[in-house]
Amino acid sequence: MPRRWVAALACLAALVALACEGGNSAEPRPTTSAPPSSGPGGIAALGDSISTGFASCLVLTSCERNSWSTGDGLRVQSHYRRLLEQNAAIRDRTYNHARPGARADALAGQAQAAVRDRADYVTVLIGANDVCRGGVDAMTPVAQFRADVDRGLRVLRTGRPKARVLVVSIPDLYRLWEVGHDDARATRAWRRGICPALLADATSTAPADRARRAAVRDRIDAYNAELKAACRAYGSRCRHDGGALHKVRFTLDLLNPLDWFHPNATGQGRIAEVTWRSSGLAS
Repeated sequence: MPRRWVAALACLAALVALACEGGNSAEPRPTTSAPPSSGPGGIAALGDSISTGFASCLVLTSCERNSWSTGDGLRVQSHYRRLLEQNAAIRDRTYNHARPGARADALAGQAQAAVRDRADYVTVLIGANDVCRGGVDAMTPVAQFRADVDRGLRVLRTGRPKARVLVVSIPDLYRLWEVGHDDARATRAWRRGICPALLADATSTAPADRARRAAVRDRIDAYNAELKAACRAYGSRCRHDGGALHKVRFTLDLLNPLDWFHPNATGQGRIAEVTWRSSGLAS
């Protein structure tokens, strides 16, 4: 009889130990951050040609390996590569749905693709083409721009409510004109029709041309204000870069030597650096 009691007590002790271990494993563990890389979905990029790494490989086409967001090349320390250092489980889980020429009205479709990919972290950089595609009269109205951005973000919030979203400000394109309009290489490239609302007749000092450039500068400021407000309306899972990208003082050595408009690999790296600081994911 005593031996049976001893055996029973030993079994009971083992069960209690197992129960305690299970209880401890269920307790929440404090973490310094909860990066989206903790999930299986990886990172998705939404937006336009900047996020595709356009012209960063010295060819006038997308070069996604140099993307500031999802790039896996060695020349750019992208958000993906930074996240990969934190969590190897996201290796190869990159989805670049940005498209050259895309305006804000393309965001909803791109967001649907990110939802299908089950992305846990989504970057959004959009608006340059809403300014640049055509003349001043062709710029997307501010209210329409905001509605398009809200529609795209709504798709993400509905389809991936736990995903982290980073909304990035539009670069200071007026600064681009400032540093390039006296450079013959840049103005020659711009004559091919690059961002005509801003860069047409780049060397002209006529009042009408100065007013046109000022209108572009003001429209970008208005778009950036709406991007910030849209992210705030999204909720706590969205972060805005606080204007970090717009504040970058771009120089010609950060641009590719083909169109003198899109960032080269060094410029892509600069975008990655300043926006990463705003992402809330830096360890």
